[in-house]
Amino acid sequence: MRPNNTSDEILNCARSLIVLGGYNGFSYADIAKVVGVRNATIHHHFASKSVLVQSLVARYREEVQLGLAGLERHVPGSLAQLRAYIQYWESCIADNSAPFCICALLASELPLLPAEVALEVKAHFRSLSAWLASVFERGAKDGQLRLATSAQVEAESFMATIHGAMLSARAYGDPKIFGVITQPLANRFLPA
Repeated sequence: MRPNNTSDEILNCARSLIVLGGYNGFSYADIAKVVGVRNATIHHHFASKSVLVQSLVARYREEVQLGLAGLERHVPGSLAQLRAYIQYWESCIADNSAPFCICALLASELPLLPAEVALEVKAHFRSLSAWLASVFERGAKDGQLRLATSAQVEAESFMATIHGAMLSARAYGDPKIFGVITQPLANRFLPA
């Protein structure tokens, strides 16, 4: 998505800087340098860093919801949706377009995050977990998926594996590690 105004440029820059160094890994001065504006311009759009990151996470959550809705519309079947979700992240990590979920990164900093940012991050996890649980419920009901436990527990486990695979790919400096970890994941739910 190409930024269409200074506010979008600031948000996109903040997103990139969070991926590189987390919440405390950047300042308004860093954004000003990259975007080519003064700190006062950033303050005009976002009164504080917490407001900026809260806005960024809210926008990220909207993007995720649109993506999940697209999966629902265009990818038939629960197993195929799980595989498409894995493939999305595998592609993003491989081409470095989105090497890490912003909310997963920020979740690791939850004890230090401002309350308004923490609320948005937690809301993302609840929303993603609810979607995954619904995919598992539908898949179990129509016989496409075999669950070892409740749909909610499977959703949490699936989400944790995806985020853990992102972390492993980053730790090893090898995007292929993500696929090594996640490829067997969807197969685990195949009916016997």
